[in-house]
This record gives sequence, structure tokens and C-alpha cells, in this order.
Amino acid sequence: MKLNYKRTFIVGLAFLSICAFWQMYDNVVPLILTNTFHLNETYSGAIMAADNILALFLLPFFGSLSDKTDTRIGKRMPYILFGTGCAIILMNILPFIDNSYYTQPSSFKMISFVVVLGLLLIAMGTYRSPAVALMPDVTPKPLRSKANAIINLMGAVGGIIYLGIAAVLYPNSKTVGVAHVNYQILFVVVSAIMFVAVGLLFLIIKEKDLVLENRLLESEHPEWNLAEEDGSGHEQLPPEVKRSLGFLLASIALWFIGYNGVTTWFTTYVANVMGQGLGGASTCLLVATAGAIVSYIPIGNIASKIGRRKTIMGGIVLLSLMFALGFVLTNIFKTINLIMYISFALVGLAWAAINVNSLPMVVEMCKGSDIGKFTGYYYTASMAAQIVTPILAGTLMRLISYKILFIYSAFFVLLSFVTMTQVRHGDQKVEAKKGLEAYEAMDD
Repeated sequence: MKLNYKRTFIVGLAFLSICAFWQMYDNVVPLILTNTFHLNETYSGAIMAADNILALFLLPFFGSLSDKTDTRIGKRMPYILFGTGCAIILMNILPFIDNSYYTQPSSFKMISFVVVLGLLLIAMGTYRSPAVALMPDVTPKPLRSKANAIINLMGAVGGIIYLGIAAVLYPNSKTVGVAHVNYQILFVVVSAIMFVAVGLLFLIIKEKDLVLENRLLESEHPEWNLAEEDGSGHEQLPPEVKRSLGFLLASIALWFIGYNGVTTWFTTYVANVMGQGLGGASTCLLVATAGAIVSYIPIGNIASKIGRRKTIMGGIVLLSLMFALGFVLTNIFKTINLIMYISFALVGLAWAAINVNSLPMVVEMCKGSDIGKFTGYYYTASMAAQIVTPILAGTLMRLISYKILFIYSAFFVLLSFVTMTQVRHGDQKVEAKKGLEAYEAMDD
């Protein structure tokens, strides 16, 4: 049994489009809220948390709903196409309102911005779980960790494409000291990336045929299923597996509280603490994303030798240390330098160690017909955490100091180490293989 790499890369285009969008959203929207609409950190943090509040309900709902959907083009594809199309239209309205408000402020324009932003977040929420669930839908369980490495790679590519574009279009020379920055071209470019990526996915991937093929294969291997039937056709996790799932979801929530605190507020933090603009902050995040990309294969080799849980826990320790170092470096230096780039590269390595190994540990505890629902569990944990962190981190920065950001993030990431010590299932050591083959599944 071998992974179809070409197919998996194409399936990953959906995640590429999602990550490109959210990277732009996290970087640019806080700047618009604080610089154009002059909202303080608490109010802008509350608005930034709105996507996570909506996602807390939308992602499990549409993940589960897509499990029950049956159309000519599949059960995930209708949500992917509809959500992407609506998002492309709505996202390009935001910079138009932003520019108009700067020219002539009015309450109507501010309200319009918030309404369009809300509709955009709903559009993104309709297809995120279905898009992520598509990978395990068309991939046998023993190959999902290898496939998830590729999906994460594609997501990182989406983020790095955005960050590269932002660094080129908006260097410090064009943003520092400028009263207002026009982000229209950036939104147009990202929407074009989303359109092309999802268009290729739809044209190449024949979802219904691939899902049927995978279901037939899994029916021949009942030992792959960790869940047990309760007699009514519904699955039940054994108590010990359920306990591991609970601690894993708690760990996911904690490390997202820490990591998202930095990704949400870093551009604003750098502007206030170091006097650097969007270009400088984007370059740091670009280095972190590049660090994640080049780390995937080595991390796969490590995970195959010591296990996924230990790999995740190692990533947690490294990430918390790098956030602590970030506090020191941003308070010592006034410009972004080589040492900071190295530390952000290690942030990328740490996040890759955590992120590439976590989703399969959730979805591989379920049967094929509930993949969307279990994907929703994963996102419920991560989004619930991210509801809290933009508001809490923003409020702490306003009441105490902007300098609290990295300390805050390091603390919550370190807490996830404690909960991960209680995760006993979803991990299996395998022999190291070459390249991407190192991403062997947890339940061979």
C-alpha cells in the first residue's frame, strides 16, 4: 500500500488556499482595525476573536453536515466551492471600505466593514472542516500521517506565498510613517491564489470515486477502527481512548492559545515595541513558515524513531523556549536581525513538530463515516482556544505592556506539555524510511 503523492498534493490545494487567506487575515485586519478605525486593543481583539467564535459552531456543524451530504460532485466539494466563491467576493470589499473610511469616516462605513467581515468569516467557516476532511476521506488510515505531512506542507506553502507577496508589496520603506496603507492589491492577489487553487482541486479530484475506493479498502481492514459499535449503528470510543482524546484536545487548545497569541498580535507588537512595519513582521513570519517547511522530513524521521507523542512534546518545549527568547530579543534590539530570524526558524520547526502529528491522532480514532465530525472536534478545540487568546492577550498588552505577549504565549504552550503526558493512544513507533515515507501512519 503506497500513498498517491500527486493526488495528496492536489487535495492539499484546498488547505493552501485556506492558509493563505488566514495568514493575510491575521496580519492585515488588526492593522486596519487599529490604524484606520482607531479601535483599541481590546475591541480589535474582540473582533479578531469573532472568527473563532463563529468557527466554534460552524466548523463542527458543517463538518458533520458534510458527512451526511451526497451530491453528484461529492460531499465535501459543494462546501469547498461555495465557501471559496463567497469568500473571494467578500474579501475584496474590505479594503475598499477601509480606503473609503480613511478618506471620509462615517459610522455607516464602520458598520459595513464589520458586517462584510462577519459574512466573510461565515463563508470561510462553511468549508474549512469539509476541506480538511477531504484528505482522510480519500486516504487509507495507515497512510494518513504521510498524507497529513503533505497537507501541512501545502498549507505552509500557502502561508509562505502570502508572506513573500506582503514582504515585496509592503516593505518598511512603503509603510513606516505612512498615514494610511492601501491593501487592495494584496487582497486581490490572495483571492486569485484561492480561485486557482480550488479550481484545480475541482477539475482534478473526482471525490465520489476516490471515497468509494477508500471505503472498500477500509471495509477489508476492520482492525483499523479504534471505535466500537454501540448496537444502534453509532460508534463509541472505549473509555481509555476517550480519555486520551480529551487530553489531546486540551493540549491542542493550550498550544493554540499560545501560538495564536503571537500570530494575531505580532505585526502590532513589532510596530509598538520595535518600530517595525508590516514588511519586517511579515519577513519574520516568512522565516518561521520556511523553517516549518524544511523541517517536515527531518521531523518525520524523528517521529518514526521516538514516536509522535514524544515528537510533539519536544516541539512544545522548543516553542515555549523560543517564545521566551522572543521576549528577550525584541526588548534588546530595535531592529529585526539575524538572531531573530534564527529564533523564528526554530519556531517554525517546533510548530511543525506539533502540528503535523496532531490532526491524525484525532481523526484516526473514528470510522470513515464520521471523519467530518472528528475533524470538527479538532477545530472545536483549536477555535475555542482562539476565541480567548486575541481578547485576553490584547487586554493584557493594553493594561500591562505590549512586552507581555511572548511571556503569555510561552506560558500557555508549556501548559500543553502537562496535558500531553496523559495522552496514551494514537501513537505508534515505526521504522524510519526515506523522505516523506518517514511520515508513517500511527495505526499500521
